[in-house]
Amino acid sequence: MQTWFEKAKLGIFIHYGIYAVDGVAESWSFYNGKIPYDQYMKQMDGFTASKFDAETWADLIEKSGARYAVLTTKHHDGVALWDTEYSDLNVVKKTPAGRDLVKEYAEAITARGLRLGMYYSLIDWSHPDYPSVYEGGRVPEDLSTVNRFSSPVDGIQDEAKWQQFLEFNNNQLSEVLGDYGQVDLLWFDGDWERSAEQWNLPAFKQYLLTFNPNLIINSRLQGHGDYKTPEQGIPITRPEGPWEFCTTINTSWGYVPDDNKYKSLNQIIRMFCDCISLGGNMLLNIGPREDGTVDERQEAILLGLGDWIRTHEEAVFGTEEGIMTRYYPGGSTVSEDRKTLYLFVYDDPKENVCLKGLSSPIKKITVLHSGKELQHDIHGGVPWFNIPGTTWIYMTSEDTHEQVTVLKLELEEELEMYGGSGAVVTHN
Repeated sequence: MQTWFEKAKLGIFIHYGIYAVDGVAESWSFYNGKIPYDQYMKQMDGFTASKFDAETWADLIEKSGARYAVLTTKHHDGVALWDTEYSDLNVVKKTPAGRDLVKEYAEAITARGLRLGMYYSLIDWSHPDYPSVYEGGRVPEDLSTVNRFSSPVDGIQDEAKWQQFLEFNNNQLSEVLGDYGQVDLLWFDGDWERSAEQWNLPAFKQYLLTFNPNLIINSRLQGHGDYKTPEQGIPITRPEGPWEFCTTINTSWGYVPDDNKYKSLNQIIRMFCDCISLGGNMLLNIGPREDGTVDERQEAILLGLGDWIRTHEEAVFGTEEGIMTRYYPGGSTVSEDRKTLYLFVYDDPKENVCLKGLSSPIKKITVLHSGKELQHDIHGGVPWFNIPGTTWIYMTSEDTHEQVTVLKLELEEELEMYGGSGAVVTHN
């Protein structure tokens, strides 16, 4: 795992494609029979990208506080956002846009020093060679359950066609990874429809690394990825190893104009704090309109998140995962030297904030956004058994930030937390 990824904290996901024309669910809308395939593909006629400006995107992403971005270069519908020579199904050849959108995106993101990420769907529900085999080669007993976009409906597999499809994927990926400068992160999707053996793993991954030996690949590679990608449901228990939580601002990945169920800025910031408290990143998605503009509500969320991050930057970047919620019922991070503890206060306290189990002496406590110093008391504890008391930090709603407040606890020594079950006091 590359160090930059574990330090990045925030990335911006961009779901952009022809599905924004009618505002339907990307790819799944035809796969699940919500609309006919031909009607879905008719959206290509209305995909103009007329106001698409990669510089505007990159500026918004930079202002959000993100350190990397990931663009859907091709979703499950098979429509590529670049001028691929291996298929006519791309926005350059088949839509009024007529532009290599991946090229413009890559140049703008790279110019700002942001890490470049590319999403690529391993599955292609439009490619004639894709529905040639079944997952693991197992023919289902009931062929009526087979989706014609995924596998053969007649029960007859064609391994030669499948090998042709794998070559097609390799060729398209050679363009994505080889034509736009250094790609830092490859975000796969769709691995579940075939086995690791069918995806030709681990040889497939070694092929990808020939383009950049430092390339990071997400977990959706049948056990051969580099980090976990929980989706929509925020982890309660910390995933093992490096991880990233991907989520939407409303409930849709692509642009759906009547999806008005938006998360508030406060909820987004709290989710972000929960992610970095558990040592992970958040990959926050936007779904631009077909013309390339971003909904003002989504833009406001990104800008508001960026304002909060800049105000509390030292509690975000250059920190590690925080203490467990059994010690403090909010989020937290710890400085790399482990001599500073940052507490995220999500709600307005009545008179104090309670911290349990802190064994390290406190030097100073301040409110990060204002610099105001706060007083504290320690009640209880059994020093001769090395059992600390409870730390009460005196704080009221007057001390809070309008979104999430951060308290900075500077410690005399490296952070040490007590996790025992107490003891009977036998001599005092």
